[in-house]
Amino acid sequence: MSPPASGGVLVAGIGNIFLGDDGFGVETAHALATRPRPDRVEVVDIGVRGVHLAYQLLDGYDTLILVDATVRGEEPGTLYVLEPDTAGTGTPGAPLDGHRMTPDAVLALLDTLCAQTGGEPPRRTLVVGCEPASLDEGIGLSPQVSAAVPEAVRLIEEMLWSDEPPGPEPTSVVPGTAT
Repeated sequence: MSPPASGGVLVAGIGNIFLGDDGFGVETAHALATRPRPDRVEVVDIGVRGVHLAYQLLDGYDTLILVDATVRGEEPGTLYVLEPDTAGTGTPGAPLDGHRMTPDAVLALLDTLCAQTGGEPPRRTLVVGCEPASLDEGIGLSPQVSAAVPEAVRLIEEMLWSDEPPGPEPTSVVPGTAT
């Protein structure tokens, strides 16, 4: 997706590398950061620093792509592209709990920050998710999720370089299959 004139695209890898496949977003962001990308596209490893992400979004991005492990009941390694409805995700003045900064909590905090600063949240938020095999304590991705990382990079690159972003319907992509 070509970044519009009003702002760029932020690709944010989120997750906890100490909880197995929850590190999918971080690993994908690391892999994507080494690749060429369009101007005005920034790739960051947010990890578990959701508060940092909320403040960074105040810099004025038009599009946010969150990359994260996403439990949806499919086979481990299945990739999803989702476009959540983020309108009114939070209430200005929502309490801050730095220990529970899930993507929805980050967007709620962003609503609060925008209300206080006059900033604008991203116009569009997409989630590139991967079905985890295990979220148990431990460092390293399962073989299925590890195999999905290059496919996720390819999928995100398609979105970044395409003039036609994915539609609003969830998309399932199993690594090694045609899309």
